[in-house]
Amino acid sequence: MSEAKKKLLSVKDLKVQFDIHAKGAMPWTQPKKLKAVNNVSFDLYEGETLGIVGESGCGKSTLARAVIRMLPVETGEIVWLGQDLAPLKDRQMRAHRKDIQMIFQDPLASLNPRMTIGQIIAEPLRTHFPKMPQAEVQAKVQEMMKTVGLLPNQVNRYPHEFSGGQCQRIGIARALILKPKLIICDEPVSALDVSIQAQVVNLLMELQKKMGLSLIFIAHDLSVVKHISTRIMVLYLGNVMELADAKDLYDQPRHPYTQALISAVPIPDPKIERNKDIILIEGDLPSPINPPSGCVFRTRCPKAQAKCADQNPSLDYAAGTHQVACHFHD
Repeated sequence: MSEAKKKLLSVKDLKVQFDIHAKGAMPWTQPKKLKAVNNVSFDLYEGETLGIVGESGCGKSTLARAVIRMLPVETGEIVWLGQDLAPLKDRQMRAHRKDIQMIFQDPLASLNPRMTIGQIIAEPLRTHFPKMPQAEVQAKVQEMMKTVGLLPNQVNRYPHEFSGGQCQRIGIARALILKPKLIICDEPVSALDVSIQAQVVNLLMELQKKMGLSLIFIAHDLSVVKHISTRIMVLYLGNVMELADAKDLYDQPRHPYTQALISAVPIPDPKIERNKDIILIEGDLPSPINPPSGCVFRTRCPKAQAKCADQNPSLDYAAGTHQVACHFHD
């Protein structure tokens, strides 16, 4: 990433852990530590999209919620425009929340069923600018509804009257009404039909270009992530396996886990799809409460050797800006 662009966010050695108490354990028994996010570091620049991919339970959503301080941080830094957010209290974070907004996975569940669409979209304005005149609030809401492809005359309708795709547009409008600098998209299209997914992704890309947004885009679908992302980070069991420009990562994946994920992406050409080699990941995902020693992927890795059990590979530069955490990536 060119240094000419402004760095908005810098996450350094971020750890998020949860205390897990065994069922039926005595009150004095020490809880076990679930390492949901383990020493994750990355930078985000103005106008770019960082895609985050990985299996369910790898820590993608936990990382996103930790960045905006919806979850407590064990250790590490979350430097937003030069200020570390990690040690801030809830009241101190309030001033930064209008610059960082979130779009959630389930479009209907993220909307209050007792509020009209107009009230839902206006809620951030009421929270951060309580003295704003009602006429100005209504004007901003109707303008934002047009921007995301909703009809202004639907302002007094309720969420259950809309389709899933329309509900996600409402969620996008609510996130954008404050004109933030960063939008975190936590699997925003996974609950939608394929055709609607494309519409929502294209809308986000148009709005990013129009409003100069930066995005963190979390998804399971690697083809969607490739389409929208500038760079891609691959997570496994709370650890970064690979981080690279989107084209570099797809053209030359270096980590065995990334190679397996990309090999599973469907190709629209039936002949190529039938003849391609698919790398199968054997075994079950280890428990984050008791992760493997050394490299966390070694128990399922076809390249694993004794060194992998003894030493945890650091995230090093393999070529250019391409980073990979593997002893044998070459």
